[in-house]
Amino acid sequence: MKDFHTMEDFNFKEKTVLLRADINCPLDKKTLQIINDSRVRSIVPTVRELMGKKAKVVILAHQSRKGKWDFIPMEQHASRLARHLNHPVKYVNDVMGDAAKDSIRSLGAGEVILLDNVRGLDCETAKLDMKAHSEAVLVNELAPLIDYYVCDAFGAAHRSQCSLVGFPVKVPSASGRLMAKELFALKAIFDEPRRPSTFVLGGAKFGDVSPMIDHVLGSKKADTVILTGLAGNAFLFARGVDIGAASMEILKDELTPENIDAAKEMLTKYGQRILLPTDVAVERDGSRTNVLIGDLPVPEAALDIGTDSIEKFKKVLSSSRTSFMSGPAGLYEKDGFGTGTKELMSAMIENKGQSVIGGGHTIGAADMFDMTDRFSYVSTAGGALETFLLGEELPAVEALRYSYKKF
Repeated sequence: MKDFHTMEDFNFKEKTVLLRADINCPLDKKTLQIINDSRVRSIVPTVRELMGKKAKVVILAHQSRKGKWDFIPMEQHASRLARHLNHPVKYVNDVMGDAAKDSIRSLGAGEVILLDNVRGLDCETAKLDMKAHSEAVLVNELAPLIDYYVCDAFGAAHRSQCSLVGFPVKVPSASGRLMAKELFALKAIFDEPRRPSTFVLGGAKFGDVSPMIDHVLGSKKADTVILTGLAGNAFLFARGVDIGAASMEILKDELTPENIDAAKEMLTKYGQRILLPTDVAVERDGSRTNVLIGDLPVPEAALDIGTDSIEKFKKVLSSSRTSFMSGPAGLYEKDGFGTGTKELMSAMIENKGQSVIGGGHTIGAADMFDMTDRFSYVSTAGGALETFLLGEELPAVEALRYSYKKF
């Protein structure tokens, strides 16, 4: 049963629609140019439908957050979106001031504008609940100018921020096409997975991995969890392996006593259902070199899983009916160290079961290997997907449910 509005529930003709999107893109650290715009492409169906229904479309989005190197204005994003829509998208270097308001008021039917980075506002990242966020200055300034709010930001749906949860309290609101697709598809895939079900968890964030393992193995969403990337290295350390100073340095912010204790608890609780690398790949004399776990420590940092691990994990994935990957297996952008990620993705695709990937860096890797279109489902989200898989409520979805009841 549907418990939030979707886009077919409203008549958008000649109406001003505020569309909250998640088009947060990976950037080149040297040039600050977008290097993968898959999230921009993902909102095209929603924007195109609103344009076709003669809505006046105001897009609100973010890129990174204050204090981070990739916190930049949204001008590039407007250009990328215009290219994929084959239609002008006006960039407005303002979020809620006179320039933004004037641009919103002067919009014509079928026209699109993109406001500047909403994370530039302190009210956006304040730690507040839905009701408090509905009184934020952003909501009070923009809500009177709009008729409807559409949330298509599944990638940010795990955050309680005023652009995500405040507007549904004040105006009739609906999920965008991407948001609805993500929720319905992920529910279908993970609530009743085909067996056996295998999760591959990698990437750079180790602190979130233990609760994820506990939920997916404890709730039987997964039968087996394969750990790669920094998560794999961290769990090896928790198991008592000396991974070496270089690998420890990369993990230093994540290896808190709490995280290590949680990893040890998972290894004790689930035993053989958690698979760790048996070897790693390092860069030695300018080339990729495999090192068995028993031969650690070595001076070089582990940058990928090794050949033995790849073969072991591929066998598990080949017999899985449901396979899911969040986070690459290594530093895939570096020449020679994308092997683990690419080989595991190939095994997921070739087994003819349900294959799902999620998160920006995972999709970036799949794009680089030209594999994105071959998975059963590709989720744009990282943190929101993890929250969903942990069985926790997504604040942005809760706000849509509130709006459904109110309007």
